[in-house]
Amino acid sequence: MDPGPGSSTTHLNWGNVGLAFSFILLDGFLSTTFGLGVGSSLVTAAVRCVVQLSVVALVLQKVFETNNPWAVAGMACLLNLMGTAETVVNKSKKRFDHMFPSVLIGMLGSTIPVSIIGIRFAMSVEPFWKPDQYIPVVGMLCGATISGIVVSVSYVLKELYDNRDKVEMYLAFGASRFEACKPIARDALRLALTPNINQMSVIGIIAIPGMMTGAILGGSSVEQAARLQMIIMFMISSCTALSSIVTTILALGVVVDNEHRIRTDRIDTREHAVYRARNWVLGRVADAFKSAARGAAAGIKRVVGKRDGEGDGSNAPERERLLG
Repeated sequence: MDPGPGSSTTHLNWGNVGLAFSFILLDGFLSTTFGLGVGSSLVTAAVRCVVQLSVVALVLQKVFETNNPWAVAGMACLLNLMGTAETVVNKSKKRFDHMFPSVLIGMLGSTIPVSIIGIRFAMSVEPFWKPDQYIPVVGMLCGATISGIVVSVSYVLKELYDNRDKVEMYLAFGASRFEACKPIARDALRLALTPNINQMSVIGIIAIPGMMTGAILGGSSVEQAARLQMIIMFMISSCTALSSIVTTILALGVVVDNEHRIRTDRIDTREHAVYRARNWVLGRVADAFKSAARGAAAGIKRVVGKRDGEGDGSNAPERERLLG
């Protein structure tokens, strides 16, 4: 009997993953050919994807088997912590003081309440903390909030650091910091929400999203998969808006102080301390290898010179006899 349209009988192994990885290699080849300079980044991101998904699969399997609400809560907090670290360390070219707790507050204040309300009432899942339902949804919400936070905060810091004249003019004419920064905050939030709006406008007609595809492949009916995707998209939109608003307000509150001054000294344009520490360690290791190589070369040179001197000393009487 042929399998139904909702059944899944495909068993994927590492050979299938390796075959799909060839697409990344093709992208890397094209990048090298056209001089795009993103080939190494593509391969690195793909390797990270493989490692991270493999580790997550092992961890989630244990969490699903325990079916413990505290384990689910721990996974949700871990996802938010990792999302915060990714936002602050890897995604942001400019950072402000206390950015890590500010981003963490924005993520936790949006993903946790939206996921609880959405899963319990919109998705009608009881209890709401079922691991196979709650953790994947929280993961998707965290991924969406990262993009929104990065776009909004990057725009705010760029405007306040590179184009501060307009804000300072407002402040000089007596505007409060709220009034002076309101146009920047409005544009930042508009930019953060634009990708989500565009995605919702083309979903279903032009693009079939991953959540709906996964639900269909998992055996759900197409109608149920479509409704699930609607709920998820609305939750993502809400999370992106809440996290972007909270983080933008906190960023403006730090960079523009209570005295209505723009504190560019609170904006860090350097590489994150993690990468500076990594470069420092790598530099020290490279210096140690260079020193060891120079010492080895000097030792070899001394040994060779000593042997040549001994050879010259043993042949000296014979040279004197021939010349004598």
